[in-house]
Amino acid sequence: MTSDGESTAQAHWESVYQRKKETEVSWFRPHLETSLAFIEEAHLQPDAPIIDVGGGASTLVDDLLDRRFTNLTVLDISEQALEVAKRRLGSREALVQWKVADVTTIELQPNYYAFWHDRAVFHFLNTAEQRQRYVETARHALQPAGHIVVGTFGLAGPEQCSGLSVVRFSPDTLHAEFGEPFQKLRGVMENHATPWGTEQQFTYCFCKRTH
Repeated sequence: MTSDGESTAQAHWESVYQRKKETEVSWFRPHLETSLAFIEEAHLQPDAPIIDVGGGASTLVDDLLDRRFTNLTVLDISEQALEVAKRRLGSREALVQWKVADVTTIELQPNYYAFWHDRAVFHFLNTAEQRQRYVETARHALQPAGHIVVGTFGLAGPEQCSGLSVVRFSPDTLHAEFGEPFQKLRGVMENHATPWGTEQQFTYCFCKRTH
């Protein structure tokens, strides 16, 4: 993504979170039960570095703090979204590292994170170039044998979200974007209920980085 494209994307998401409460966006869930199950499956130590890519105002960070994880990073292109999460956490805000950045351009510490979580960022990357940069960032930032879960709209999911086109995936086509450096452990399909009662199909691909 060019710097102009990055600025446009950032302005779009800042506007979304200025206009809507975090409970009014289609992807809101009080708790990300599916994501939490994947994290539990990875059998992480409490000090394992975990990054929530596109975490924004999500409650995943709250639930991970409740589970005594101590090395958490939330990355989002929208500063407004992160501010929502910070206000909600109160004094616990200081226990989390916050990064305002585009995941396709940020330089993260190499071989650092034990778990990479993304629910609903990857499907907004409409070009192969954007998706390849994302994959390279994840491969660079994950520890050898680190785990990654990426959630996108499924093949029966919406074609657009928040006024933007998305790319839809099955577990196999999603894994194909990441390739051999990531061993697919399993895929999951989920019907997510939006705050207004409609359903959206999500695809999750859970992988382990190979050495």
